[in-house]
Amino acid sequence: MRHTRRETSVFLLVLGVLGAMVFVLPLASIVIRAPWSSVGDLFSSGPVRTALWLSLTTSTAATVISIVLGVPLAWLLARSAVPGRGALRSVCTLSMVLPPVVAGVALFLALGRRGLVGRLLDDWFGITVPFTAAAVVLAQVFVAMPFLVLTVDAALEQLDLRFEDAARTLGGSEWYVFRRVTLPAIRPALVTGAVLTWARALGEFGATITFAGSLPGTTRTMPLEVYLALESDPDRAVLLSLVLVTISFAVLYALRGRWLGAAMRGRRR
Repeated sequence: MRHTRRETSVFLLVLGVLGAMVFVLPLASIVIRAPWSSVGDLFSSGPVRTALWLSLTTSTAATVISIVLGVPLAWLLARSAVPGRGALRSVCTLSMVLPPVVAGVALFLALGRRGLVGRLLDDWFGITVPFTAAAVVLAQVFVAMPFLVLTVDAALEQLDLRFEDAARTLGGSEWYVFRRVTLPAIRPALVTGAVLTWARALGEFGATITFAGSLPGTTRTMPLEVYLALESDPDRAVLLSLVLVTISFAVLYALRGRWLGAAMRGRRR
């Protein structure tokens, strides 16, 4: 029996290492192959600074919108008695698996100048959404908010309802219970979802270039800058990729122990 357990452990260890290499090898290649001597020149470039600032601001705005809309949506999916919640959950998270270009086309058909809603916005208010910074944010929300919705939905499903019931028994209103009991209880999951949403929004490419285009200073985010650099200056593309990898890794690593780990432990319970 011991021999079998040892063999099983070695087998799982080997597969685990191979699984880790799927992620480590490509990212390590960026670090190793990066032309480090050109880092200073990269950040002295105006277009790069503009694209980086645009990516950071739009992904942050997308995360805020995702929290404002995603938490109530998660509550709706987890707690309400709305018929067809399973189908609604699938629809609200479908953009996670859609090809990014398809997501961009869907946004165009909804919010383009001839879209279902975009036509009304253009005719009634003179508002054109595509190829603007707002289009970048909307594309990021569409593809990234499901990460927050799924995380918060799972936390609400597993939350012990006795704490909320006790607060109601003591006279707390529904809004008070949600604000002072429910939200603090799911805070690790909420932070986890927000971080994943922000990181996904930061790296969004396909829906953005389809729906918002690649206008310098307006819609050209860092992923788009990487794509354009790859065609003409591969070394520059590697450096830009390194910047995105570094930012995403730093955020995820900094929050892993305190928040992400807490959310995972909460799920296991």
